[in-house]
Amino acid sequence: MNPLPALSLLETRVLGVLAEKEKTVPDTYPLSLNALTLGCNQKNNRDPVLAVAEGEVLAAIETLKAADWVIESSGARVTRYSHNIGRVLRIPAQAVALLAALMLRGPQTAAELRAATERLHRFADASSVEAFLDELAQRRQAGDGPLVVLLPRRPGEREARWAHTLSGPVEAAPPPAPTRSGPAPVASTAWEQQLADLQAQVEQLRTELAALRERLDALR
Repeated sequence: MNPLPALSLLETRVLGVLAEKEKTVPDTYPLSLNALTLGCNQKNNRDPVLAVAEGEVLAAIETLKAADWVIESSGARVTRYSHNIGRVLRIPAQAVALLAALMLRGPQTAAELRAATERLHRFADASSVEAFLDELAQRRQAGDGPLVVLLPRRPGEREARWAHTLSGPVEAAPPPAPTRSGPAPVASTAWEQQLADLQAQVEQLRTELAALRERLDALR
């Protein structure tokens, strides 16, 4: 088996979106090119936020298809796409969910990953997340090395973050720039989570609406 080539940012975004939407909008999965592009350009739960055209997404799909990462299917005059992450990497669904969250949102702690994958796979606790991450860190695919790495803890961080290595070696990002002294902002984790959930629901409705329009166009 030849070593897997390093994936670009857009290619990992495409894979992450496909893995996410498979669980969150199963009625419209596999995804059309339009729905996949909307998912790649989604503003919530994405880091970094992208603004790519359908042509760019299609080019990434063609590269991923050549390496069996993506499967193309046709139906109702619309070409649709699904991911093949689990089979290519030979990993279980739980590990696919963790890789998808890392591809969509960048490096995260085990606790953050547990929250990020809530709709993809419900982990019992952060320890179960760490167990799967440890397995991915010890995996070897054709001598390529681990699938995830634990980054060095930055100053001021309580927990170290994990990152995927599907795009090649990962370097720890520099610590955030210091801010002016002043009263600490009041934590609003619950409110932020509710807002993120509402934004995710809006994006899901947009995806479903796009799929419905395509179906209507196919019937005309």
